[in-house]
Amino acid sequence: MNEPDDVDVSRRDFLITGASSVAAITLPSTVSAETSASAAAQPVRTKVTLRVNGETRELELDTRTTLLDALREHLALTGAKKGCDHGQCGSCTVLIDGRRALSCLALVVAQDGAEITTIEGLADGDELHPVQAAFVAHDAYQCGYCTPGQICSAVGLLAELEAEGLALDDDLIRERMSGNLCRCGAYMNIVPAIREAAG
Repeated sequence: MNEPDDVDVSRRDFLITGASSVAAITLPSTVSAETSASAAAQPVRTKVTLRVNGETRELELDTRTTLLDALREHLALTGAKKGCDHGQCGSCTVLIDGRRALSCLALVVAQDGAEITTIEGLADGDELHPVQAAFVAHDAYQCGYCTPGQICSAVGLLAELEAEGLALDDDLIRERMSGNLCRCGAYMNIVPAIREAAG
């Protein structure tokens, strides 16, 4: 194959020229994509009114904020713990309108106007809630990390059983509390504590 005599381009020159051409062609689209991503990442804020532990609280938050983060980071209610942040451990359990819920999976904007009860709102002054008192009496905790979620879940459980008219037994407690994990393994004390609180 005959090549023109006036073409004298080294492989290195060809690669440099080619790379420059590719960069010139793709750079505008890359910048455009980054600009679009940056625009999409701008937070949208909205006002939310919650009734937390009997007190009305008004917040203006990013619409992506979870109820757990709103409680911990904006209301300084750190009883509900961020364990897995995927709804698998139960350490963030609170009561929403009397029903137990995983606050790490609940967007705060969806709770506008809701009644939220956290571990901090269960006691009546210095008088512990019956479930709290039973947990203390039965030593139903070890490190204590999961305890606020366990207690809130137990309070919700007892309300559910009363509404459903079900008789309480250990198997039912274990089944209904299965979403709350205790890494220390205090289950042997948690079950009788809930049974006592029910009585």
